[in-house]
Formats: sequence, structure tokens, C-alpha cells
Amino acid sequence: MLPDARRLHMQDGPIDLIVEAFGEEKEIEAAYHAACRRFVTVLDELCSELLFLRRPATADGPQPEGSVARRMVDAVRPYARKTFITPMAAVAGAVAEEILETMTLAAKLSRAYVNDGGDIALHLAAGERFVVGMADLPDPPANLAFRKPRNVGHPLFGTTTIDCSQPIRGIATSGWRGRSFSLGIADAVTVLADTAAMADAAATVIANAVDLPENDKIGRVRACDLAPDNDLGERLVTQSVDHLSSHEICDALAAGVRAAESLLHVGLIHAAALNLQGEIQVVGAETGSHFIRIPSSDRSLAHA
Repeated sequence: MLPDARRLHMQDGPIDLIVEAFGEEKEIEAAYHAACRRFVTVLDELCSELLFLRRPATADGPQPEGSVARRMVDAVRPYARKTFITPMAAVAGAVAEEILETMTLAAKLSRAYVNDGGDIALHLAAGERFVVGMADLPDPPANLAFRKPRNVGHPLFGTTTIDCSQPIRGIATSGWRGRSFSLGIADAVTVLADTAAMADAAATVIANAVDLPENDKIGRVRACDLAPDNDLGERLVTQSVDHLSSHEICDALAAGVRAAESLLHVGLIHAAALNLQGEIQVVGAETGSHFIRIPSSDRSLAHA
């Protein structure tokens, strides 16, 4: 338990979760015990199928054995025909989903979340909601912080209110400053989707699309030179981005917006916020929608 005596911290190798449940004390305790029991098996299960999970996804084909691995494969398959992607693009979101489902099957909770490094699975009972803040933290990377509606006080580039009536149960953030490699140059792309694994995969795809190919202001290195056993092989991943002109930022974000709009059109995401060197584009924030709210007094914004 963390010092606040409310949140549970679970770590095993690269998996690092913050968990919080709301409800009666005995139900929270049951949920946390269930989460711990399931968590200690997750990494071994994933490692047993790691070779499969590092291969490029296909639109059909065999399913892996483990439940977390199946969530990963299901989340990336919609992209397999059009772009390179492996199930590893959805691993954090899938782990968060698995632990959250374990908790909600074991206990009656009003709300709960599992945050796996910024990729978050949500549970909301009838009448419940979360207010989510997207913090502008360029170093370390942009991340998400949960807050009650009246306690939003940290520097944010946007917030969103998610209530039980909305289909959103997953949030994920990807970008070149994150803990995983990125083919693009987005500082952060935050996505809202039906599930955490879906949001994780979509954030990866959109963040990869925010790019300026062949631009000499961008430093790239082969992924295999940084981590020989990673799933990207010899593909070039972003390691540095110099100061970009307004025109360059606009072009890079426009490419990401096109990718996000295509995913919105087919129902793979509900909204996305794309952040590059202080400029933000929002996709899916239609008039009257509060999926993502960006304080215009703080930023120069373009809303799609």
C-alpha cells in the first residue's frame, strides 16, 4: 500500500501498476487481494508467449493461450492490414484490463482504476464518474493523474470527465518521450477508447503517425541497437527532436490528426489529444461533448 493507505502499488519486472478501488472497506480489501493473486502470474504468462507477441500482428490466425495475450492480439488486429504493429503495442493496457476485471469479479466496487504507466483501465458503476487530468510533463513524459472534480490543481494540458453512461473504459498515452519506443515525434498522444488495450494500440498508431520523415532535426536510432530483443527490430525509433518551426509542428500534427480521424470514423477510438512542443490538436471533441476539454486560456489550440 502507498502512504495514502488508499492506493495499491504492484511491480514485477517492467510491469508497474497503481491501483485504486472505491466502495465498502471489505469490498476494497477483497478486490486488492484478488488483484495481488492474479498479478503474480501475469509476467510469467506473457514471457511464455513472448516470441509470438513480438511478431507482427495479422488480421487473422492463431490466438495465444494467455488471457492478457489474447487481449493484446484482439486490440492490434484491426491495424494489421494497413501498418506494422505487434501485440506488444497493447501490453500495458491489456495488463491493466486483466487486473481490473479480476477486481470487479471478486468485489462489488463503485469505481476503480488500474494505471499501468499511464495506460488505464476504468470501472464505473451506475451514477459514478472520474475526472481525468492530462498533465503536461515533458520530462518525464506526459502522464495522467486522477482527481476529484474540485481538486484539479496541477499543471494540465487538458481534462476529461468520464461517467458511467459513456462507453469509455480505457485511456492510454504514447509518445517518443515515453517508456516504450516510438516511430513518431509526438510528445504525447492521449486516447480514449472502449478498453485500455484498444486505447493503448490506438495511441501507439497515432503517435507513430505524428512525424516528419527525413527531417534532420529528428534523431533516430535502430530499435535493435537500443534493445536487441525488442519487437521493432531494425526500424528507426525517435531519440531526439530539436526545436521545430510552427510550420513543421503543423505538418506533423496534421498527419497524426488524419490517423486519429480515421480511427474515430471506424469506432476504434472516442477521442484523442495530440501534443507536440506545446501545440495541441484534439480529435473527437464535437460541440457539446466533454470527452476532452483543453483550457484555451493556457494554450494555442486547434480543435478538430
